Amino acid sequence: MIEVIGVRFKSVGKVYYFDPKGINFELDDFAIVETARGVECGEVVMENRSIEDDKVVSPLKPVIRKATQNDLDIVEKNRKKEVQAMDICEEKIAKHKLEMKLIDVEYTFDNSKILFYFTAESRVDFRELVKDLASVFRTRIELRQIGVRDEAKMLGGIGICGRAFCCATFLGEFQPVSIKMAKEQSLSLNPTKISGTCGRLMCCLKYEQESYEELLKITPKVGAYVDTPEGRGNVEEVNLLTGKLSVRLVKAKESAPITVSRKDVKVIRDGRIKLDKEEIKALKELEDK
Repeated sequence: MIEVIGVRFKSVGKVYYFDPKGINFELDDFAIVETARGVECGEVVMENRSIEDDKVVSPLKPVIRKATQNDLDIVEKNRKKEVQAMDICEEKIAKHKLEMKLIDVEYTFDNSKILFYFTAESRVDFRELVKDLASVFRTRIELRQIGVRDEAKMLGGIGICGRAFCCATFLGEFQPVSIKMAKEQSLSLNPTKISGTCGRLMCCLKYEQESYEELLKITPKVGAYVDTPEGRGNVEEVNLLTGKLSVRLVKAKESAPITVSRKDVKVIRDGRIKLDKEEIKALKELEDK
């Protein structure tokens, strides 16, 4: 076992483990730590606790100190400088006529580096822009191209459900979402119905996927050949959540399908959930980050 604290550098960001070095931290404290990109000030979202060694990427970086009021004042000053840096960078982008959209700016706590996040349709040659920015700010400059999911997370907004974006409110990390999930949940494969404001598959498709996978194991699929109390037939429609099946009986093909519960049928030959190549090709870009 090893003692750690969990620190987050953005309001809805990934949680990183650090060695507290004997300092006791409480929730909502702030810690000064060294990261791969320099000295940073982060919020403690997990107080001192012991966890198993194999759940930690060793060696753990140690905490430098608990943040003081002076440290928090520096963070606030950096936030104000980021607004100014945003304006200056946008002017420089226009000057160099670059096809890129500036999304966010971050100063490291020690001001050793400024990170500029942007989106672009294709690769951008920003070498001259970096030189220009370095001459203005006199520090290390890093331009980082991000995807549309990250853009949505940084900017925030309201989803088609009427609630704030999940990625901007509580999702620390993006989970992979696939067209297969939408198909297994019997959703319409209309891109406008299954994609979020970012233009990619909605993150919430992942939330109930495990439940759907379990239900698929015990529920005949569309196209299955089953025995029912009224005879054999083919499954034409399935409601996974209620367990109700619409079955057209072989002996009464001209009649309306009957509705039966999954627990009252015996599967003779199960069906398959199919995604044809054209559907995959048309919707593949919705999966990309």
